[in-house]
Amino acid sequence: MKNKNPPFEITHKIIALIADIGELTGRLTVTHGLSLSPTLRRSNRIRTIHASLAIEQNSLSIEQITAILDGKRVVAPPKDIAEVKNAYEIYDRMDAMNPYSVEDLLAAHGVMMRGLDDEAGAFRSRAVGVVDQEGRILHFGTLPKHVPSLVFKLLDWVRDSDLHMLIRSCVFHYELEVIHPFSDGNGRMGRLWHTLLLSKWNPIFAWLPVESMIHDRQKEYYDAINASNNAADGTVFVEFMLAAIKASLREAVSVSDEMSDVPMSKETARTEAIKRFLEHHTYVMNADVRSMCDVSPATANRILAGLVAEGMLEKYREGGHWAYRLK
Repeated sequence: MKNKNPPFEITHKIIALIADIGELTGRLTVTHGLSLSPTLRRSNRIRTIHASLAIEQNSLSIEQITAILDGKRVVAPPKDIAEVKNAYEIYDRMDAMNPYSVEDLLAAHGVMMRGLDDEAGAFRSRAVGVVDQEGRILHFGTLPKHVPSLVFKLLDWVRDSDLHMLIRSCVFHYELEVIHPFSDGNGRMGRLWHTLLLSKWNPIFAWLPVESMIHDRQKEYYDAINASNNAADGTVFVEFMLAAIKASLREAVSVSDEMSDVPMSKETARTEAIKRFLEHHTYVMNADVRSMCDVSPATANRILAGLVAEGMLEKYREGGHWAYRLK
């Protein structure tokens, strides 16, 4: 017998968003741009980790995260460095994880929160209240004694439901936040497992920085959780997440289309890639150019310096590092 659906409605907006997302994923699947480019995959993964951890107040910049993953020494709080290394390790293992397995969920939490949480890899043993960044109480988490059974039921529902995976994954994300099964790391685990579920539906989602859309829209993210909590219904959150996924896919399609256009000179292609990147991001850094253009740090500096000299970009300090934005 199938588990009863968690409380939410399938609205006309949800149906329209699913249709749009289906079209966009189809376009990306045909071009194969994201799934086959190692430089784009790594760049997107770094941005995903940066976005997910920044939501949790991690102070490291994309440049610093890149340096850590390159094995370089970075002066930063040990906790922030550990969060980056743990997150990269678990995202790197994602292909091997079963999204419907409680054991894999706990193991992933064990890696994600290793050295950061005394109950890493286990369900919490204490009652908790959930607050947002401004200290507002969102809700009180499920009593600890009920957590294991509710997580089992939720994963069974996601596995057995006939609903589209786009809906199921969003509902899972919201319901996991409601249950709040861990003493710490619930947000990043919800986002990780959301990505995992989507990637099993379409491998493109393993490389899409969907979480960066949440990072860029944190207020809306928390507002959607609040609205759904107040209504005791996940509909608003599902609509928000589908809109965020659609926005992320549109960005990816734009980049992929740009890369597959008519042949152009190497210099023009690099400039166009940077322009396209800056349509969706406030600034670009050396590490971004290295990933996009597959060049050395010195070459990336020369490209950026040339664009500054041409008047396209201006150079400024962002979080202690040099960044470049459109004039």
